[in-house]
Amino acid sequence: MPAIALPSDSYPVRPASYVAALGSVVVVAPHPDDEALGCGGLLALLRRAGQPVAAVLVSDGTMSHPNSVHFPALARQAVREAEFREALALLGVTAEPLLLGLPDSRVPAAPQDPGFAEAAAQLAAFLKTHQATTVLVPWRRDPHPDHRATSLLVQAALAAMAHPPHRLEYVVWAWERAGAEDLPTATDGVRGFRLDVGEAIAAKQQAIAAHRSQVAPGVFTDDPDGFLLSAQMLAHFAGPYEVYFEVLDS
Repeated sequence: MPAIALPSDSYPVRPASYVAALGSVVVVAPHPDDEALGCGGLLALLRRAGQPVAAVLVSDGTMSHPNSVHFPALARQAVREAEFREALALLGVTAEPLLLGLPDSRVPAAPQDPGFAEAAAQLAAFLKTHQATTVLVPWRRDPHPDHRATSLLVQAALAAMAHPPHRLEYVVWAWERAGAEDLPTATDGVRGFRLDVGEAIAAKQQAIAAHRSQVAPGVFTDDPDGFLLSAQMLAHFAGPYEVYFEVLDS
């Protein structure tokens, strides 16, 4: 099914000052680079406003270049985790992240899957430690299996908390791959909005560029068929707005 456009132009705009209401924030990224692509502007605005921010990296990130011989899996993981830390630092996020190290492309998505319960418990503990009032998580039907699995892990973590944080869902792959069934509906209980991140766009672009292995050749040089973000994909994240789906209180 061909991808369709998100109706983002119809979403209301919230100003940069909105971030002050979010309190302590934890961003959950399925892969190194999702934090910069999906919500790098928001993270930079939060830190400029003096709000606490911490990050969780769900997968080990090794499947972007699985055929590299010069960089075995553990070496690829180390490169991508270093890029993740650098990107966070450029956005002003200096708290030590939680690295779950789950298998890239095979993040567990159900309670019976190996590692799911342990990861959900670690997430819940991390959210409690950082006294998170808001958690940023990929849109629940973002069309990548690891993104959907990450959403389910966060849901499980929040269900175990007496006072779970508010949830904002950000968009990564829906820009390129969404079908009609992937878009929000009235039954999802979410409200879409655009956040004006214009004043933080330079920091966001620097953070995206810090993921060198994903944006240009030259890092994992012996896997020419490995993944790189296309110019078309990157263009979705160069504008002054980020799209979020706010989960409405029941």
